[in-house]
Amino acid sequence: MIRARWTGLRNPTPRCGGLRNPAYSRLSKKPRIGASSSLHSPFPEIPSASPLGEELRHGVSTPAASRRFRAPAGRRRGFEYVQGPKIVAGKIADLRAVIQGPYAGHTHDLYAFQLRQWFTWCETNRLDPLLGIQRAHVELYIRHLSERGLMDSSVVTMMHGVRGYFRFAHIDGLITADPAVYARLPKIHRDETRTQGLDRLELIRFLQVAQTITVHHGALAYLLGINALRASEAAAVRIEDYADTLRGHRVLHLVGKGNKPATMPVTVPVLRALEACRGTRTSGTLILRPVSGRPIDRRDVYRMVARIAKTAGIPRHISPHSLRHAAITNALDAGVPLRDAQILARHADPRTTEHYDRARGNLDRHGVHFLTAYVAGV
Repeated sequence: MIRARWTGLRNPTPRCGGLRNPAYSRLSKKPRIGASSSLHSPFPEIPSASPLGEELRHGVSTPAASRRFRAPAGRRRGFEYVQGPKIVAGKIADLRAVIQGPYAGHTHDLYAFQLRQWFTWCETNRLDPLLGIQRAHVELYIRHLSERGLMDSSVVTMMHGVRGYFRFAHIDGLITADPAVYARLPKIHRDETRTQGLDRLELIRFLQVAQTITVHHGALAYLLGINALRASEAAAVRIEDYADTLRGHRVLHLVGKGNKPATMPVTVPVLRALEACRGTRTSGTLILRPVSGRPIDRRDVYRMVARIAKTAGIPRHISPHSLRHAAITNALDAGVPLRDAQILARHADPRTTEHYDRARGNLDRHGVHFLTAYVAGV
């Protein structure tokens, strides 16, 4: 660890982080009896031989601002930094105990990957990944992620597993405080989504071209572009899932993100595409691989969508989420109320659906016009 020792030069009472060294009296500047002579530094105790220790010795910057965490510089003339006893990293917490239980599938894999990255960084800097971690450690890890070239949104995503790790450890009483709860994350402005969707004419051409390739491509295109299904949801649709009729509507039952069940109507054009794909089959997975006849997975969905986009002459990259984006944005452009568009997208928060609204910046529809007319009595 890094400690400071007074060498007898001037200014023996430095401040560090707004705190005075309790080893010295406030008035007489003489050492107190029984007081510790180690400097109360804002930095956590880190082995100085580690790369992180070197950063703390020379000062580092956080991703949120360029403010520098420096060892006491202008007032450290009377101090020299000496090597203290090294910290021995404790036993790494069991990864499975953190991510098992409510997490499964892709969420389980994502959190496992995020925690492995955190454990690797801690091992590199000779830190225990759970015990003794302070907020400065977490913010240095955030800076490390930014320096790797990750976008701000990716840095925030990478911290989901780490923040949950410390949150549950605090709840279970393994640590006395959560060091990640107030860690500063990069600011993300989510006013508009960057996903390149399809406009009305491109969506129509995409659906038409898909039916000319195979019936499986056609069914997939309608499920993604009209019913706004996700890639994994479309791949999991079975013939039995759309066999029911509810209040005069043919409906599709599915299990969406977060294992949330959903029921949505199947319109006539979509039903025709699904029936053409079903053929004479009465059960099993609906969309199959055209060549082998085996059920598709998420990767097959991406490949099939890319082939349709290429055949349709769409020059930019189109993914399954681009079709989901197109379904939501075109529904809003068609005049569907935001609440109904939220039900179509199956978003828990209406603000998520608002990100898809391309017409929010339309000055002709701005609410100030309606308010002015209302106040003027027009």
